[in-house]
Amino acid sequence: MKSHKAAQKRLGVTGSGKFIRVNAWSGHHLEIKSSRRTRRYAGKSLIGTQHTRQVRRLLPYL
Repeated sequence: MKSHKAAQKRLGVTGSGKFIRVNAWSGHHLEIKSSRRTRRYAGKSLIGTQHTRQVRRLLPYL
């Protein structure tokens, strides 16, 4: 089985086995966004449990 390369670049896993993703809207045009907004976009978020089956299918070896 092959891993889904786009998902592989965007998703990760924590030490306890939960899936993480990068927050959206944090890529570019940061000058026009307020610092409060950019702080909110910083860091990573956990993926909900309702999507774990789909992520497992995209990334079988993760």
